[in-house]
Amino acid sequence: MARTGKMVVLALAVIATLLTAGCGRQEVKRVGMVVGIKPEMIAEYKALHTDSNAGVRDLLTKYNMHNFSIFLQEIDGKWYEFGYYEYKGDDFDADMAKLDAEPRNTEWLKVCDPMQVPLKGQKSWTVMEQVYYNK
Repeated sequence: MARTGKMVVLALAVIATLLTAGCGRQEVKRVGMVVGIKPEMIAEYKALHTDSNAGVRDLLTKYNMHNFSIFLQEIDGKWYEFGYYEYKGDDFDADMAKLDAEPRNTEWLKVCDPMQVPLKGQKSWTVMEQVYYNK
C-alpha cells in the first residue's frame, strides 16, 4: 500500500476511534424555562441583566451553560420571562449542583428571585418541554 493510502487508513482509524469514544460530537442539552416577573420589578431586572453588568455570566460558562438568553413578554396582563440555554458538559446534575453552591450565584439569586413570580406549584423557573428543534 502506498504511503498516502496508509495515511488515509490511519486518519480514518483515528476519526473512528474518536467518534466511538464520544470525542467526536458532544451532545447538547437545550433547556427552555418560564417564570413570572413582578411588573414593578421589570426595570430593575433589566438593569441587572445589561451587558455592562457581569453578574454571574462567567459562572454560567464555567458550568457549561451557553447561549443563555432571557426574553420578556406580557400575556393577558401578566409578565413572564422565558429563558433558554444550551448545556454542553458531561454531567448536568453535578454542574448544576456546583453552580448552586457558588456563593456569588447564591447572592445573585437572593436579588433576582424576589422579583419573580413562580408558576403555581413551583419554587422558581419552570423547565419547559422541548417539542421541536430545527438543526
